[in-house]
This record gives sequence, structure tokens and C-alpha cells, in this order.
Amino acid sequence: MWRSIIVLTVLFASFGDLVAQPPNDDCASAATLCADQPLSGNNTGAVGLPGFCPNTDALLWYTFTTNSVGGPVTIDLGQIDCPIVSGMDNELSMIVLSGDGSCQPNSFTAVSTCAEDSVDFSLTTSALQPNTTYWLIVAGALDNGATITAQCGFALNLSGPGADIVNVDLDAGEDQQIGEGEYVQLGATSTGNNYTWTPNSGLSGDDIADPIADPTETTIYTVTSEINDCIYSDQVTVEVIRRIEPPNTFTPNGDGHNDTWTILGISSYPSCEVDIFDRWGQRVFRSVGYSEPWDGTNAGAKLPVGTYYYVIDLNQLEGNAAPYYGSISIVR
Repeated sequence: MWRSIIVLTVLFASFGDLVAQPPNDDCASAATLCADQPLSGNNTGAVGLPGFCPNTDALLWYTFTTNSVGGPVTIDLGQIDCPIVSGMDNELSMIVLSGDGSCQPNSFTAVSTCAEDSVDFSLTTSALQPNTTYWLIVAGALDNGATITAQCGFALNLSGPGADIVNVDLDAGEDQQIGEGEYVQLGATSTGNNYTWTPNSGLSGDDIADPIADPTETTIYTVTSEINDCIYSDQVTVEVIRRIEPPNTFTPNGDGHNDTWTILGISSYPSCEVDIFDRWGQRVFRSVGYSEPWDGTNAGAKLPVGTYYYVIDLNQLEGNAAPYYGSISIVR
């Protein structure tokens, strides 16, 4: 029995010697936590200050900056993976601190309680100040009769009203709807004041906040911005629609059904121009506005069965939709 314990202890000691010292085991090299971007860690081999929570050691340091509105943040610690070593604890602890950036131990003040567990757990702070840097310490525990501080792998996630960036400090703007051939100006905002748009097809620029977008089809644009050393993205959809839907046939035979060329949606464009031509290019119908749908006549005379061709210009007050072209068949 004792030989097994000795062997395990030696194996753990050897494992500790082989594992590289974590780069963020001191305040000056704290790793950055970004909102809603899980980050893996492992405090095996960490050295430095003793823990800020009772009976803790093997500290790892993290830092995060609150958003422009502030508020409480929640940090989730999960996926705890501790090696099976006799005498080693399997609990980790967390605490959030405020400080002046000097990294001196006496410059920190706790803004949360200590949280500790051997299974997934969370910590929620009090309301934090906006645009302020805070520090998170993850440490191994040494209690319940353990003789070796817990040194384990884990994963962290930062969230909450004081941490959320998307739709707070980065916003791609409202979804837009345009007609075919039209354009719209996008309007992203970012406290980082830097922008990268993808895809860049149909955009007047991909590194500005407010490019002009004139896609030929419905497109989801993603804007990315760096804020406080973190990369965040938000999306906006530009939906491309047909403003009107001209039918391709009608039957002006006087039966009261489908006797006129009714165009859905065109009543919204009172200044539209509708021109219809026969196959020789002679205009057989023209209307400015379309309050009286075409009945298949030219100057009161019935036109023969066949295919005709239309050009419709909506003449919008806003936007610049291309004319609609197509064919319409008279069937009797």
C-alpha cells in the first residue's frame, strides 16, 4: 500500500517536472478573457504568490475589461480534469479582484466571494464599473485532508451584463431590406473604432463603419472589431427582394377572371412608369402610375393573342431600383 502511494507521488512529481510552467502564473502575464469565448487553462506547475482564497496555491491569472455600461459578470469554470494522484485535492477556486494595475499584492480588492468546487461551478461578481480592468485568479485548493494542491485542467467562460460586447459595444446595425438593383448604407458601431466586413462583395468598403451595400442577392454581412485585445463579431442581413411581381400571362376574355394585368405591389409606387411593346418594338400601352391595369388593348382595340414585352420603372423616392424587364402573354 505505502509502495503504491510512494510510486504515485514520485510519478506526479516527475509529471510536474515535465509540464511547462504556465505563462500566466503571475499578474504581469495574465491571460485575457474575452466575453463568450471559452478559454482552456491548466494550473499544473504554477508557482508564485499564495492564493487569495484560503488554503489555495498554484495560481493562474486572468484579466478582463468590462463593457461601456458595466454591471455584474459571471465566470463559469468547467471541464475540470485532475490527474489521480494520492493526496492531491481535486477542487479549484476562483475569485475576482479589482486593482490599480501595479500587480502589488496589497493593491487588489476582492469584488466577489471565493468560489470552490470539484465539479462545474460559477462565480458572479457584484456590479462592476464600466470600461475597467479586473483580474480573475484560478487556484488549486488544499483542504479535506489533501496534502497536494489541486493542479488540473479546466475551461473558463466570461459572460453577463458587465461583460457582454455584442449588441453593447459592437453592433452591426439593423437588418435591411432592399429591392433588386437598390442599395443601402450599413451602420456598425464599435468602441474599438476598427471594422472588417466579410464578405466584401457588394460593399463600397470593408474597413469602415458605414459602407454602402448593393448585393445582387440576400447576403449576411459579418463585421469584426478588436475591443480591449479581444476580437468580436456581429452580423447584419441585407435581404434583396423583388418590389413587384408582374405576372407573365393574363386572359382578357371578358369572363370577369384575370381580365387585366394586375401587378402586386405596384400601388406603392404612384410615380411608376409602365410601358408595353409588341414583338416589333411598337409601344402598345403606357401608364404613369398604374391605377388602371392594362386590359390587353391598344387605344381601345383588342390586341391579338401573343407575347408582349414590358419595362417598368418604379421611380422611387428613396433608393434606385433598376427597371423591371420581362414578357407578358395574352391568352384568350
